[in-house]
Amino acid sequence: MKRLYYPENILETYQESFRESWDLPALTDFGSEEVLTYADLSRRIARVHLFYKQMGIAPGDKVALLGKNSATWVMFFMATITYGATIVPILSDFNSHDSQHIVNHSEATLLIVSQSVWETYDFDEMPQLRAVLSLETRQVLAERPVEGQPSVQRIIRNLSRKFRSTYPDGFSREDVVYPSVDKDDIAIINYTSGTTGFSKGVMLTYDNIAGNVGFGIESRLHYQGSRALSFLPLAHAYGCTFDMLVPLATGSFITVFGKTPTPKLLLKALSQVKPNLVICVPLILEKIYRKQIVPMITRRAIRWVLAVPFVDRAIYAKIRNKLVESFGGEFEEVIIGGAPLNSEVEEFLHKIKFPFTVGYGMTECCPLISYTPWRQFIPTSCGHVIPNMEAKIVSDDPANIPGEICVRGQNRMKGYYKNPDVTAATIDEDGWLHTGDMGTLNDGTLFIRGRYKTMILSASGQNIYPEEIEAKLNNMPYVSESLVVERGKGLTAIVYPDYERMDADHIENSRLSELMEHNRQELNTLVAPYEKIDHIQLIPHEFEKTPKKSIKRYLYN
Repeated sequence: MKRLYYPENILETYQESFRESWDLPALTDFGSEEVLTYADLSRRIARVHLFYKQMGIAPGDKVALLGKNSATWVMFFMATITYGATIVPILSDFNSHDSQHIVNHSEATLLIVSQSVWETYDFDEMPQLRAVLSLETRQVLAERPVEGQPSVQRIIRNLSRKFRSTYPDGFSREDVVYPSVDKDDIAIINYTSGTTGFSKGVMLTYDNIAGNVGFGIESRLHYQGSRALSFLPLAHAYGCTFDMLVPLATGSFITVFGKTPTPKLLLKALSQVKPNLVICVPLILEKIYRKQIVPMITRRAIRWVLAVPFVDRAIYAKIRNKLVESFGGEFEEVIIGGAPLNSEVEEFLHKIKFPFTVGYGMTECCPLISYTPWRQFIPTSCGHVIPNMEAKIVSDDPANIPGEICVRGQNRMKGYYKNPDVTAATIDEDGWLHTGDMGTLNDGTLFIRGRYKTMILSASGQNIYPEEIEAKLNNMPYVSESLVVERGKGLTAIVYPDYERMDADHIENSRLSELMEHNRQELNTLVAPYEKIDHIQLIPHEFEKTPKKSIKRYLYN
């Protein structure tokens, strides 16, 4: 198993980063005038450490964190892992029943939660909790008295006095001292919410963090003084690592975007923050493409111009410059991950030389498996397997015949928390993690074909990858998104129409069936005979999504 260390104790990286970047800006919430320097962040982390110690929290104890992205959320996360306790970040998309289950299953002793969220929870249903704190105010929302120990309320009331007595000369950069942790200790338990609907507690170690953060530092994804806009869920490994853990390890300035990242709001934030790196999921980029670019390039006059050699280059250059400017104009590249990028969108972005690349990862690898800088990126791939990881394809011809992708290395998780059976079914005796994704591997470059569990076996024995059919259908008129499923002996496409585009084009809903039937017929000319769609089913609302904006397929099968 490949192992690289950057360094072996990742907390040393944060210790040195905070000291070296002491007077530089570290965190702010988008739209807020308050900016925390690394000195401010370090002091607040030290106060939380003191609070944990007074409360009797020991290294390895679990602290659950539930709420939308915010600078305070980041502070509590970093305070927990730099203390040596285990953080349990809970996605704010989870309902109260699932969240309470995670709190109990993880054996968390402390819950830090948004007050608005807490109103729907039942403290009595989480008996192992010592206390619940407000994420916004740091006030006690609920607690259980412990005989012989001061109340949590009292600890918080006396915390400022205790902090002053602990640091009588004031808290300085020399006081930033984080413990030496075992690289195999659990830093994070990340509960997944995948397309299969089965949530598992992924145990991520300090070594897993070191592998991802070290690669980010080495690749200069972030650097001291660079700017980051964090808009992906920080409770998910993708956003957590590359919008928080890597930036803070390098002295970057993070602007935390706590609202739902609609294209309109996101583009406004990007134009203001002007990040040096954009971390994105396909759905967001695809929406920007459909709403901003497609209407432009489908105009009759523009279509005519694009058909003229050399003239098309000038038009594409203008589109590229406009798109670059809309993303803030100062980024080095856009990294897309979390789900496959629509083929039409990818082809167009490559054609206009937009600086983007597609990576591959999963929560179980904290999350990175493969990545290539945009100038070396091979279209339709998801990058080269990174140096501290290795991959294989379970196939007789890995370069040409898709098989399950298996990976191992420094980034691979320790296992699923309190779930040895599923761990054993996922990680084999040779240390290979079976991803459940299908793909090919050519000279170290990965190409994704789809999920093993979503693959459909046709009546004639052919493998059908529904994601490939969906990619074609999603590019057709008035299709917002789709899902291909097996119904009986044939295939059905479930479609959520693009009602916004229909309104803009003055198309009545009564014409939907006609339009979709035309799409179905056109689609069937583009796919293999065994991939033809028998029926299109319309739904009135968007598909339910995971935090990575992938459709929860299990709900529609």
